[in-house]
Amino acid sequence: MFKTISAAIALAVGLCAAPVMAQDQAPPHLPGEYAQTYSDPLAPFNEKMFWFNLKLDHYILHPVAQGYADIAPTPVRESVGRFFSNVNFIPRFANNLFQLRFPEAGGELARFGINSTLGVAGFFDVADKWFGLKEHPNDFGLTLGHYGAPPGAYIVWPFIGPSTVRDTIGYAADGAMWPLPYFVPWYVSMAAGAGKNAVEIINYRSLHLNLFEDVDRYAVDLYGAVQDGYLQRRAADLRALQKGQEAPYRANQ
Repeated sequence: MFKTISAAIALAVGLCAAPVMAQDQAPPHLPGEYAQTYSDPLAPFNEKMFWFNLKLDHYILHPVAQGYADIAPTPVRESVGRFFSNVNFIPRFANNLFQLRFPEAGGELARFGINSTLGVAGFFDVADKWFGLKEHPNDFGLTLGHYGAPPGAYIVWPFIGPSTVRDTIGYAADGAMWPLPYFVPWYVSMAAGAGKNAVEIINYRSLHLNLFEDVDRYAVDLYGAVQDGYLQRRAADLRALQKGQEAPYRANQ
């Protein structure tokens, strides 16, 4: 399972109108965990990977997503997004369970059952519309943080986007929850997984075609804006979950 490149783009938008701080300084309003990860010891590698991902989006992902958006109406693409959200329920269910968030884990299981049947494989979110069952975003990186694992260094991975050492481990663990490899030959699951991720990425990007408009207008340092946004988002998600609240930024999805 691959994290979408589009996630990195979306992170920059949230900070596009804010000044970007020096990368080796922790913002005073976010102490603790966020301060631990704000240094960037891998900056030379990270910057190269960031611009590689950016070019990949500019020359391949965005044009393909634009073409897809031209032929598929928005309601269709939104339904496809709901389908993938339904398919990806296992990490949300498991990580809520790992963090002893039993009502949220039960809600995820109920949502999957309802949307897979009454919601036609998840294309319609009837669990929310009819029964008020909301999605409860979570991931294994947040589970590790919940139990005290430090974030480690900031990392930008090619094709994946921003992460930390802890979130990279969490990303791999969440990917291992994809059930297909346990039931079919590896080459079948690899091809199916690659196809799934490609469609999911293109569909997401097609719903956010103008992500860069505000960033290009306001951001002085796009790399720094994405780094700042990612670290703030993850710190905010973890704090919210530790208080028994919902992750405000939909965790690592």
